[in-house]
Amino acid sequence: MNRRRVVITGLGVVSPVGNTVDEAWESVKNGKCGVGNITLFDSSRLGVKIDAEVKDFDIEKYGIDSKAVRKMDRFAKFCLAASTQAITDAGYTKEDLAGKKIGITLGCCLGGMDAMSEGFEKINNPDAGPSRLPPLTSPLMLSNEGAANVAIYYGFKGPAWALNTACASGTDAIGLAVDMIRSGRVDVCLGGGAEAPITEFGVASFQKLLALASKFNDCPQKASRPFDKDRDGFILGEGSAMLMLEELEHAKKRGAKIYAEIAGFGTSCDAYHITSPLKDGSGAALAVKDALEDAGMKPEDIQYYNAHGTSTHANDVGETNMLKLAFGEDQARKLHISSTKSMTGHLVGAAGAIEALFCVKAINDSFIPPTINLENPDVEGGCDLDYTPNVGIKCEVKAAASASLGFGGHNGCIIIKKYED
Repeated sequence: MNRRRVVITGLGVVSPVGNTVDEAWESVKNGKCGVGNITLFDSSRLGVKIDAEVKDFDIEKYGIDSKAVRKMDRFAKFCLAASTQAITDAGYTKEDLAGKKIGITLGCCLGGMDAMSEGFEKINNPDAGPSRLPPLTSPLMLSNEGAANVAIYYGFKGPAWALNTACASGTDAIGLAVDMIRSGRVDVCLGGGAEAPITEFGVASFQKLLALASKFNDCPQKASRPFDKDRDGFILGEGSAMLMLEELEHAKKRGAKIYAEIAGFGTSCDAYHITSPLKDGSGAALAVKDALEDAGMKPEDIQYYNAHGTSTHANDVGETNMLKLAFGEDQARKLHISSTKSMTGHLVGAAGAIEALFCVKAINDSFIPPTINLENPDVEGGCDLDYTPNVGIKCEVKAAASASLGFGGHNGCIIIKKYED
């Protein structure tokens, strides 16, 4: 029996480099960086002064009722906005979806950090205390709130799942959506990620782990520099990206435009360490090989690889080693690779989702986005592949792979290919 094919019919994004798909894609194509000074809170007590924030965001321009907005944390607003874009782009209306068995799978690592931070502040304030906690603190800080709010707003009745595999959450959520469509559980499913971790508590937590860049506080746009010798950590970012996925025949029957096809999904766990990846990349290589096998493709079938590329020593070296294992050293050297985190920062649970979206656009536009700030490649440290330094290139992309490597050793990989009937 033929396997049900899964295609992408809608895209939506809210990000540090743009709040529409066209704006975000044009930014990364042209090497425009979304990193800047922290404005969402007073960072005077922290050593890290920079982040990658969403700018000029207004949830109400999407027609969302202001009363409903007050019951959402920041990450859920991002999710609803990106989902609305993807739904509209796919040619659906709210009336089309109400009461239908439509699914949503959302990758979210940290959940409602605004609600949590406000709760901490209230409960530790001698003039406030537990009695002054906002009534919705508990539901607003849960990571399932984003998926739930989308289902509530649109009224669809299928599975509404939140998935947390740390920085692999967005990729795994898309993979879960693919599996649900393939199994016949649903014909239509939103898949993606959302995150809004930029609070004093959130930034301080990653700073304490020595994971964030701090050497470039005076020149923020130079701070995220994957695979560069001068890198010193990642940039915490925020936003959401959502993809509307459909079973192929369902999409064709309604005359939907088709961006691309999701051909394969793979997942694995390093089973090694709570924060550090395996240096030899062998754990993540299992996920990539799994995705290639699932797609029925060979390493040489992939032209573009969107790297996890966090701008940390452990990730950049381990991921480079992984590519050599998964693709073979010769083929890894032929791959076009780039880390769009050099421009977006690290969107944590939403990272894999926005990077999947950029893979779709790379296929549609025949364009490889650059890794900016790659001025002094860390060849001696082992980062010796072609990471598309500083300037993007025109190149036909028939198939692209995107992998995400999360704390806890969670690895996910999806393969997206040009749609052919």
